[in-house]
Amino acid sequence: MSLSPATTDSIFTPDEACLTPGAASTCRASPRPLCKLDLAERFVDAIELSPVTPVDKQNDDFERPLVLSAKHKTQKTREKIQFATLCWFVYLEGWNDGSNGPLLPRIQKVYGVGYATVSLIFVFACVGFITGAVSNVILAERLGFGKVMVLGSLFQVLAYCIESSGPPFPAFIFAYFINGIGIALQNANSVGYVASLKENAEVKMGFFMAVYGAGALSSPLVATQFSHLPRWNLHYLTCLGIAITNTIALIIVFRLKPQRECLAEIGIMDVDNSTSEHSHLRQIFANKDVHLLAAFALLYVGAEVTVGGWIVTYIIDVRGGGPSSGYISTGFFGGLMTGRLALLWFNEKIGERLALFIYAVLAIIFELVVWFVPSLVGDAVVVCVVGVLLGPMYPIAMNHTGRVLPRWLLTGAIGWIAGVGQAGSALVPFMVGAIAQKSGIKSLQPVLVGILGLMTILWALASHGSRRPD
Repeated sequence: MSLSPATTDSIFTPDEACLTPGAASTCRASPRPLCKLDLAERFVDAIELSPVTPVDKQNDDFERPLVLSAKHKTQKTREKIQFATLCWFVYLEGWNDGSNGPLLPRIQKVYGVGYATVSLIFVFACVGFITGAVSNVILAERLGFGKVMVLGSLFQVLAYCIESSGPPFPAFIFAYFINGIGIALQNANSVGYVASLKENAEVKMGFFMAVYGAGALSSPLVATQFSHLPRWNLHYLTCLGIAITNTIALIIVFRLKPQRECLAEIGIMDVDNSTSEHSHLRQIFANKDVHLLAAFALLYVGAEVTVGGWIVTYIIDVRGGGPSSGYISTGFFGGLMTGRLALLWFNEKIGERLALFIYAVLAIIFELVVWFVPSLVGDAVVVCVVGVLLGPMYPIAMNHTGRVLPRWLLTGAIGWIAGVGQAGSALVPFMVGAIAQKSGIKSLQPVLVGILGLMTILWALASHGSRRPD
């Protein structure tokens, strides 16, 4: 079938009126019949949309959003699994720290040692934490995130195997050294990994730290029961069981991969934008904020573990508490967990920096109440309140670190800060034990007040706002 000359002219011959300058808008807006040029354009469009023309491009444009949406959902699911796995480790960390308070009096009785000697478990743990923190800066670059996490978990498994056997005191405290290395390696990498997450970073960090409080809350309930049994050391079998499942979960979820690959699986590109010729290690230790925040973390974690560990002995010896005093440690860590979740809205409303100042001042006031008000029930309640106030401080410090440090230094820097903080969980309780050996456990409260005051000064010296270059 061929087109007649009249038809051809009516379609392909330009309409002079339509091509006249200034007539284009009239041609489009006028209700008159379509001009020949308009008909030509429609004819071309009809040819492009005809059945014989390929439509792959149209299908690709339609399917691409569906593919991206499915990929996004997969990435979010993987992120949740990774986050839950890291939370399981931090639960074990809390379980480990929360066990010390109820078991300390029993350890003293079984091994026949005083305050200073039993505090050696904190010294060995401190040395382990520092060893793990320093080693992590090197191992994280050479082995990668996944392998370092599994290595740390294996250290913990070995430590709990030794402790659960009820060995002689030297071997018992050496197990704390091994455990300290394992916790430091995992803590450094897991906190750095959570800080690298982008969506709702503050909320995730707060929840992550709250899970630590959950572990520290639940373990005294179990440890208090074991402390009354002849085979008190079997409590460490509960730690061993959690540690084994932690190792299995880390292997399955992260598959020994470096952090960059693990983050890529959840849609986060971890790019090293550093233009410095110096190594990451040198850049980290040359940064003033790293040292200030590390000192803050050391004092904070030290105060937290000191309250949770020595408060039971304080209540028994100074306030005349009974065998159930171990549950006060549960109340403290319960407050810690509650504060990290319940005060998130307050942190966001007034700003995290100001919020931490308020919490620190209130915590000092309540510690003075415990010091000067001789009430068993009142002290138990106030200790819980102190836990609520201390709870948000560590997540706030980690979030602040993520704001003021370059992203390419973030994992290593947070690893160092967290590792030094874990060293504080051993160093400060040992210092309290050494002082208590000479002055009695009643010296606990003035030491805590001094530590909280020094923490507040360090927080004031840290950089105020966000200045991260990326």
